[in-house]
Amino acid sequence: MPRVADVLIEMLVAAGVKRGYGIVGDSLNTIMDAMHKEGSIEWVHTRHEETAAFAAGADADLSGQLGFCAGSSGPGSLHLLNGLYESHRNRSPVIALVTHIPSTEIGSNFPQETDAINLFRDCSFFCEQIFNPQQAVRMFRMAIQTAVNRRGVSVLIIPGDIAKQKCAVDIKPDRVVHKSEVSVLPESDQLVTLAKMLDNSKRVAIYAGLGAANARDEVITLAAKLQAPIVHTTRAKDFYAYDNPYDIGMTGLLGMRSGYEAIHNCTTLLMLGTDFAYPQFYPPGIKMLQVDTNAANIGKRHPVDFGVIGDVKSVARALTDLLAQKEDNKFLEKYLADYKKSLAKIAAEAEFGKDDKIIHPQSVASLVNKYADKDALFLGDAGESTVWSLRYLDTNPERRALITLLHGTMGSAMPQAIGIKKAFPDRQVVALCSDGSFSMLMGDLLTLVQEELDIKIVLFNNSSLGFVEMEQRAEGLVDRYTKLVNPDFGKVAEAVGIKGQRITLQSELEEGIQWVLSQEGPALLDVTTNTAELVMPSHTTLENVAKFGLYTSKAMLDGRMLDVYDMLKTNINKFRP
Repeated sequence: MPRVADVLIEMLVAAGVKRGYGIVGDSLNTIMDAMHKEGSIEWVHTRHEETAAFAAGADADLSGQLGFCAGSSGPGSLHLLNGLYESHRNRSPVIALVTHIPSTEIGSNFPQETDAINLFRDCSFFCEQIFNPQQAVRMFRMAIQTAVNRRGVSVLIIPGDIAKQKCAVDIKPDRVVHKSEVSVLPESDQLVTLAKMLDNSKRVAIYAGLGAANARDEVITLAAKLQAPIVHTTRAKDFYAYDNPYDIGMTGLLGMRSGYEAIHNCTTLLMLGTDFAYPQFYPPGIKMLQVDTNAANIGKRHPVDFGVIGDVKSVARALTDLLAQKEDNKFLEKYLADYKKSLAKIAAEAEFGKDDKIIHPQSVASLVNKYADKDALFLGDAGESTVWSLRYLDTNPERRALITLLHGTMGSAMPQAIGIKKAFPDRQVVALCSDGSFSMLMGDLLTLVQEELDIKIVLFNNSSLGFVEMEQRAEGLVDRYTKLVNPDFGKVAEAVGIKGQRITLQSELEEGIQWVLSQEGPALLDVTTNTAELVMPSHTTLENVAKFGLYTSKAMLDGRMLDVYDMLKTNINKFRP
């Protein structure tokens, strides 16, 4: 008769799990024994459970398969939390196995006891404890069904002694998980109303989010009918920024002027599958229409004039049939032209002479984009590398970029690269890391060596928490407590068995990027980038200028004349239109 642990592993295999990530120990050992005996799941032994959760989520996000990570009781499982928040907010289907102290000791303040249900409930759609073998199969099935169909994290809490107990069941693999694609359409009168509102709108702009990722063709056809420019969110870039005659880029802090101004100068904004969170980028005084499968998202960020519940693919197709063809394309053509100017300006900012003594981070991202494989998979950390990755990496549904945007997690890129490389062993995987973020989980460089993972790391090293510095300055504050004393990360990589190199001059940059991308096996390029580089938002307000003026005054009074000079010298061209 199988143990609960054996049944769990059998069901995970039936649900399509190929890999698991984590660190073995105490209450987890029986399950690891069952996994080893079954033999179908590859176990990836990370050096930190947070890394395991990041890797499992990234694996699931891009592969489409169910991700799996596990932690032992108490601190082992607690280390999963941040990675699970990242996975859950990215809507990555992941099973997280949280093993627990002996069931007979729960509630007695036993060593390593935690309130696991309350701890993990906020970062999951399903979070339940197995109390006895009789309920195991049903709970396992519920967890798997929830993760796969709702696309998010399911947490199974299993006391170590329960995992050892016998479980009399006959599992039928074809009954473990049930999944089907669903089309959701609103009532026909709602579609007619939405179509009339669009027909009566003079200047329409479309704002497409990740919820419209599988509706690219339908949305482009709809844009043609409306003669509407398409602005996309950062997370929808992979699906809307390539070969799209209606694309005018992103809006928001990391976006472009063309996207920002099109949204603010349209008469009607049609939001498709987006839950963009920042109200300051929603325009006042225009008509706002919204389509989303989640009713709770309608009007969540900004009041809307009309909203419908439906999937974007179905709604866009139905609307196209109802709408009259718009002939006036002046609004569209204006912002297509502005988008070209925005792209040219960004490209120019990455062009620097080889005799420059400092390395500009834009040049780093631009050259990575130039020399990386056509189907490369990129990972981006929180921090400045997020900005440069979004602005300079050309992506599409094959050449993807997974960047921590919703949870904004420092230290995510290299751990996520582990999961991506395991899922796609024959693809080039490049992690663009910020120095502060990278150093948080730097111990998992050892995982790259142990697992023989051919991952390329390009490190933006400005010896500071650069994005935090900009945040402080943008508030009119003098930056404090942001400086980092960094080692030569190239030598650190070499010390653990990874090819490493450090470059400090712009003249070395192009050759250095080519070097790191062409190495066999894992490699790291430590690039010392300019500390004075500013990230300019898509739209600069008088308040922004006033606060930076306040910063410069305070910085000079603080004796930082050289810092202010370097900042102004580096960024003066960015203030020109």
